[in-house]
Amino acid sequence: MGFAVFTFFAVLLLFVSGGLLLFYRETMLQRINAVVRPSEKRGKLSGVAQQTGMALGGVVEQFERLLPKSQAEVSVAQQRLVRAGYRRESALKNFYGAKVLIPLIACVLVMVTGFAHSSPFIVYLAVLGLGFLAPDFWLGRQITKRQKAIRRGLPDVLDLLVICIEAGQSLDQATKRTSEELRLAQPAITDELSVVVLEQRAGRPRTDAWRNFADRTGVDSVRNLVSVLVQSEQFGTSTAKTLRIHSDTLRTQRRQKVEEQAAKTTIKLVFPLVFFIFPSLFLVTLGPAVIIMSESFQKYLNH
Repeated sequence: MGFAVFTFFAVLLLFVSGGLLLFYRETMLQRINAVVRPSEKRGKLSGVAQQTGMALGGVVEQFERLLPKSQAEVSVAQQRLVRAGYRRESALKNFYGAKVLIPLIACVLVMVTGFAHSSPFIVYLAVLGLGFLAPDFWLGRQITKRQKAIRRGLPDVLDLLVICIEAGQSLDQATKRTSEELRLAQPAITDELSVVVLEQRAGRPRTDAWRNFADRTGVDSVRNLVSVLVQSEQFGTSTAKTLRIHSDTLRTQRRQKVEEQAAKTTIKLVFPLVFFIFPSLFLVTLGPAVIIMSESFQKYLNH
């Protein structure tokens, strides 16, 4: 009896496996290929993600037409987008489309959740204002973050430029080599240097290309570097020595800034000490004494 049951289940398992192999062979092959060649799967996923992003970008761009804007406002927004690292033509349309789409989504969420039941006019007005200004706040944070990265990576870029120039390369070749070598370590500033290289290849003068670099970033240290390079080219001084002195100056300024921030910590610690640490210490140290004194007074009053 037991042998018959075992044979029945074995034959059933064999038939089920054969059916799976016949009807789901394509699916199994796709899974095996996904395991053997994960790069193709990532490529497909990236392609799907790219298509999804393009579709969402197209939807956002449609809302851009609803917002009235002047030419001066468009130029300022485009300059801010360039400083944040967004140079595509669709970036401006996505930015203005988001300024229209985000307030609408926020109003829908407020209406669905019933948050504006008490005072709907004030709540909807605040939501519309915050939703309209949210892309500006986000873009400002992106600009600040990128400028910090550029400011942090500028001394390393100058050191590599000095090495390349002292090795016999020209400033243009050194700029190209630096943008290639530090692409992974300092992506923000090397991206701007690659734009400088492309502008020089297109025939723009070197001084104009570097001045555009300073205008795109909006960083004071980059402006000082560009002015130093322009003066070095005008007066014929050594570019390598000029860059080395400027790099040492930047590192000194960074060290002084860190020392200044360290000196400010004592003042910044006053408020946490007064409002958080001192009350806890007073409670731990004076609490038992207060309890003992209260118990003693109660005994004295009872007697």
